[in-house]
Amino acid sequence: RGQTIFIIQTIPRDVNTAIMELLIMAYALKTSCAKNIIGVIPYFPYSKQCKMRKRGSIVCKLLASMLAKAGLTHIITMDLHQKEIQGFFTFPVDNLRASPFLVQYIQEEIPDYRNAIIVAKSPSAAKRAQSFAERLRLGLAVMHGEAQCSESDMADGRHSPPCVRNTFGHPGLELPLMMAKEKPPITVVGDVGGRIAIIVDDIIDDVEDFVATAEILKERGAYKIYVMATHGLLSADAPRLIEESAIDEVVVTNTVPHEVQKLQCPKIKTVDVSMILAEAIRRIHNGESMAYLFRNITVDD
Repeated sequence: RGQTIFIIQTIPRDVNTAIMELLIMAYALKTSCAKNIIGVIPYFPYSKQCKMRKRGSIVCKLLASMLAKAGLTHIITMDLHQKEIQGFFTFPVDNLRASPFLVQYIQEEIPDYRNAIIVAKSPSAAKRAQSFAERLRLGLAVMHGEAQCSESDMADGRHSPPCVRNTFGHPGLELPLMMAKEKPPITVVGDVGGRIAIIVDDIIDDVEDFVATAEILKERGAYKIYVMATHGLLSADAPRLIEESAIDEVVVTNTVPHEVQKLQCPKIKTVDVSMILAEAIRRIHNGESMAYLFRNITVDD
């Protein structure tokens, strides 16, 4: 009663069970008259589902509403998939950054990192890659196009009404059809020949895209390939695919448990980010400013 409570909830394999645990704990604290209920969620689940794709639901917004209804008054998280997710919440969200720890790893653990180039595996990841490149004073390369269509259109009614024109409705109404996108074959914008390629992203889950990117970078002359990501979900056969691929090392933080995957693939390395989460908890508990944890972070980061 009347206390500030921190709930630390990591997200294991069983995502929905972890969410229900968090909601039940938060509601139990709310009904016990806790003053503040602060959720420490290093990896925010469903963060990729923050936009309406075709006629699907925005699950991230739903989850934000559920957390608020359960009684949470504040959230500490790390590297949301999109910064705009913070607007889904009706209470404060501290979106911490793991990039200082990953930049430090590059500087200390990658020999001859001055000969490296930062690679974005898609144009959507270019802004994050640019942030790393500017901080390390390195060049930037961007992968453009794709080998095959990543969004498979299943025959599940998404394209209703059917394409057959209905002559019984309004025959005079003809809406213009949107032309389908046709992406070019995958190419590399930038020179990676004779360089160390460092692919950066926020989440590494299905690794097929990373493996394909690594193969192309090898063909273009990169002699060593690293993958850096904040959240290492590494689901399904990810460890086996990484072990068999041209990737030399995958570096992720410990926002998500991945001990089993590390046993299956020695290429996976972990960077500890518990220090910044502990400092955030300490500052909130003591009523101190959080600005120190966001120094040198611009609007685009």
